[in-house]
Amino acid sequence: MEVFALKVEDPGCFWVTMKECGPFVVDEVAYKKLNDEMNQFYDKSYKDAHEVKPVTVAEGQVCVVFCEELRCWCRAVIKSVMYCTDHYQAECFLVDYAKYIFIKSKDIRVAMEPFMQLPYRAKKCRLYRTRPVTLRIDLCEGTAKMVPAKRWDIAATWYFQNLLKASTHMKAKLCAIEDNTFDVFLYVTIKDEKVCVNDDLVSKNFACFEEAEENTGTSADCQENQTSLNAESLPVKIVSPTLDFRPELFQKIPGNLGTGLAVSSSSLEDIHQRLRTGPGLNTVLVAKAVPDLPFKENTEVHTDKLQQCLNSDLLKTHVVEDDQQSSKNLSEERNLVFLSNKIEPSSSLETAPLFHGLKKELTRKKFLGPNFTESYCWPSVARGCDVVAISYQGNDPFIYVPPLLTLLQLEGCYKAFTNRSGPLALILCPGWKKAQLVFELLKTYERCSRQFHPMLIILGQNKAAASSVKIQGCEVIVTTPYSFLRLFERHNLFCRLCHLVLDEIEVLFSDAAEQVFTILDCYKKATITEEWQYSPRQIIAVGTHWNKHIAHMIKEFMYDPYVVITAMEEASICGNVQQVVQRCVNSERISVLLKILDFTHSNPQKVLVFTNSVNEADVIHEALKSNSIFSLKIHKESDSKYILEQWTKKYNSGSPVLLVSTDDCMQSLGITDATCVIHFSFPSPRIFGQRLHTMSDNFSNDSSVDQEHTKARSVILLTENSGCHALGILRFLQHAEAEIPPELHDFTAKMLEAEEDKKFSRPLCAYLKTFGICKNRTACPDRHQINMQMDIPQNIPDKILQAPGYVTILPLHIVSATNYFGRIVDKEKDQYTILAEEINDYFENPSNRISVKNVEAQALYGLCEKRLFHRVQVLEIYSKEEENLFFSVKIKYIDEGRITQVQSCQLLHLPARFQCLPPQAVEFVVCRVKPIDKETEWNPKVTQYINYKIKGKPHEAKIVHTLGNTAWVDQMVRITRLSELKITTNEYNVRSEILSTGMGTDNPEHIMQLQKLCGHLKLLDHTENLESFACSGDKFYLADMELHQHILAEKSTCVIKDKEVVIILVKEQKGSWCKLLKNKNNHVSLDFEHWKDCEDDSPFTGGTKKMYVTDAVSEDLVDSSEVSETESDD
Repeated sequence: MEVFALKVEDPGCFWVTMKECGPFVVDEVAYKKLNDEMNQFYDKSYKDAHEVKPVTVAEGQVCVVFCEELRCWCRAVIKSVMYCTDHYQAECFLVDYAKYIFIKSKDIRVAMEPFMQLPYRAKKCRLYRTRPVTLRIDLCEGTAKMVPAKRWDIAATWYFQNLLKASTHMKAKLCAIEDNTFDVFLYVTIKDEKVCVNDDLVSKNFACFEEAEENTGTSADCQENQTSLNAESLPVKIVSPTLDFRPELFQKIPGNLGTGLAVSSSSLEDIHQRLRTGPGLNTVLVAKAVPDLPFKENTEVHTDKLQQCLNSDLLKTHVVEDDQQSSKNLSEERNLVFLSNKIEPSSSLETAPLFHGLKKELTRKKFLGPNFTESYCWPSVARGCDVVAISYQGNDPFIYVPPLLTLLQLEGCYKAFTNRSGPLALILCPGWKKAQLVFELLKTYERCSRQFHPMLIILGQNKAAASSVKIQGCEVIVTTPYSFLRLFERHNLFCRLCHLVLDEIEVLFSDAAEQVFTILDCYKKATITEEWQYSPRQIIAVGTHWNKHIAHMIKEFMYDPYVVITAMEEASICGNVQQVVQRCVNSERISVLLKILDFTHSNPQKVLVFTNSVNEADVIHEALKSNSIFSLKIHKESDSKYILEQWTKKYNSGSPVLLVSTDDCMQSLGITDATCVIHFSFPSPRIFGQRLHTMSDNFSNDSSVDQEHTKARSVILLTENSGCHALGILRFLQHAEAEIPPELHDFTAKMLEAEEDKKFSRPLCAYLKTFGICKNRTACPDRHQINMQMDIPQNIPDKILQAPGYVTILPLHIVSATNYFGRIVDKEKDQYTILAEEINDYFENPSNRISVKNVEAQALYGLCEKRLFHRVQVLEIYSKEEENLFFSVKIKYIDEGRITQVQSCQLLHLPARFQCLPPQAVEFVVCRVKPIDKETEWNPKVTQYINYKIKGKPHEAKIVHTLGNTAWVDQMVRITRLSELKITTNEYNVRSEILSTGMGTDNPEHIMQLQKLCGHLKLLDHTENLESFACSGDKFYLADMELHQHILAEKSTCVIKDKEVVIILVKEQKGSWCKLLKNKNNHVSLDFEHWKDCEDDSPFTGGTKKMYVTDAVSEDLVDSSEVSETESDD
């Protein structure tokens, strides 16, 4: 059966796991499920570790340990125990991963019986009847001969390991079992050649075969143990392997198994060739920069230097043995690519230009192979070329990390910098979060390569921080443009920088264009000196969208880059395709199409008209024919060969050619030379890109050419039926910087408003609360307007709302540097403190700790945590299996604001008297401070610092704004009381502490944005009851009135005007009202001076009325029982 090698020591000791499924084999899904259950149990079932820690630990004991490398709990066997002064360490063997690790006592747990049901995943094996040999020399007789040995020598072990490394498939046939070790015949496939490893070791004089009688295992033994392996391999007849297997399996083994990367030099032989070949390449640029330097001398010296690098065994790539098959596999995915230079894609991991250790690690992680974009980018990056990659997956760092790591293995390429310090590679990311992700990826794959000591550097505005950074020995820096420039002020970072990577290039240019171009300019100046002509110089830019700055970067800072664009919409923008939107009624599309098709013989065009259906194609074709316009028509049943001949023939004669096609014919036609595409019906975004690809031959690389003068043109017919695509069209046109019809702006504005209305029941956007603005409202799932039902103040005492001022708050759960959950503490008599004491006194009695049998969502329960008892609410109950007694639930600590996951068995019955007090948790937001460098999230270092500083400590805070369960504070101060001196001092101000870290900056418009948000409210959707909530400054207004007749609630609004609340009502039906309210309200006045009744002019069905809400004593509107007789609006 097929196996996979986990650990290889020598031919007599290696571990495998089985890849195939069979009646007696446990598949990988079962092991994954076991692993998930173990992690869930040992992480969350027991908060107190002593409950599952073993009392004693001894050699041979089976247990469960936590592996730091794998970041999970694993089954293990104790191999040895070493005792220290206050703890002990154990050497463990992970029975499912075949790893030896050292574990501290705190990370050892008892192996529960349910987790020991599956057999060990790692099977210990040895080659059947294959024993090591050694050369015995008899000096007396002067003879030398090969004799059996007790251990495998280094050469045999090295050859065996490399044989397995070079294999693409591995199969084992069980012959015997002895001492829990499987004796097997091992077969490997190398370059489509099948080899018996047992035979090959014997033929190479690394081993010999044992006689049959020496084997202690029998076929009967195999029968008894067949539950551990595939039944198809059993029973096995034990025969001499030299007779049965050798004849057909003796194959020639490739001779370069030990060279590291078993590849040929054909696809990477041109690494740095642009620096050493003839005129027109980078050598010319060097000659221009240094005019006194002889051109020929440069070339000769450079060739000698680079030849040493190219002769390295590591610098070789796999030969694509079947180019046609590779191209076929890629084309079957129906993917399209726009290339500036021809690239042979690497469609599989075996042919990818990566070093062997990295391939092995990727295989171990079950990496299937490069995706479509990676198949084109990896060869370009690995050749050391400048690369620009735009793809839908352009935010994935895997596009450049594997080939970049391969380049960094070539130490010979960097010999010119051996006496210098500084990074070899710089990776610029748009923010700290992406930089963290890239850094972790580098650390993951650093284990399989030489040590290049990557560093993640995120610096604030404190100048001292940059001076304290030590970069000696670091070869890769991951950072942001802002942080890099701060570091550059204190360190020389360009003296040996060879590789500059710009990750998410469109975001970098959007948020930090000036900083990026500064770095590019410094890099260009640093690499034009004479010594750099002998060393790599590479710029890699990857992203999801084309940007106008990219064209400038290519022109000024790159040399003959490989541009790879797999998103065809972006390729059309790069190619400067003119985008035109033609508004029309759906029934008039044919007449509009005829106006567009105004050919002139002086400028013949090749026009493609695309539609979604065959019927539409027929209608268009007949309409063109009736107007004496020659056209071709093709759909799935048509003869594509004839159509292509006519497409080429007509155009070559100097006549315009027009083809009407359905979308399903694009791939079969393979047209790339169209000059105009007309979208008669609008498709999905993917099909839209494929349509644009038909003009790829006419894409222009000159960004200075105006769109109106470009050769390629795309025309979109936008009708009333294209509403679902309108927003996407608008964004695309904005991105392409094309002319946008005003009607499209108006239409999409209404769509965006409708989209926002759909989010009306969602929570208020966290970015809006924290910073006063949300950068991407369309993509944000939360609402960005006030919902009066949800945003009425909650869990905030009435006296604080009536007289806002300083209150005592207790932060208990720190979400970020400026967002906390906690309680407002009553200085006179805190009800929660009293309740908490009663709850803990109640549960101190063990008889009161009653576990909940039937857990219900939204119900309140008790929970013990670190000997303290809390009130919690069940938010969600996760699905459970019938045989499982325990299941997980998602809970919220209603008095602290934390949300976590626990086991159902931990929930306790909470008496009703403890549920009376409302939830105490309030969200606090510190105002007027935000992260530096246009970041949208706080750096974890700042959050950790603030968490350490404020958690669990009372603070004095001034509440300046409240919405729902959120209170905005400006100032929040920690006050220390010196009882002996009877004075108080301000220990620190939280906002000032955030600013002092250098990672925060002033946000003066924060409160203003919140007030602006509250100044535009929508009324609740009650057509007879008017319910409105508003706030102006420190005042809060609540209107709850019963109207005389119905209104259009979705069209009515509430705004703040001159610090007064103005409610604008829209009648549901035309006509006059005899009065406004059913009951009189003394705090409501009608604005007769600015009366507005536009029933005739309004586009809506009803009229508009205004009323003003005057200040009440409590800022609340109270209905009167008196019937209004004077509120007629006639």
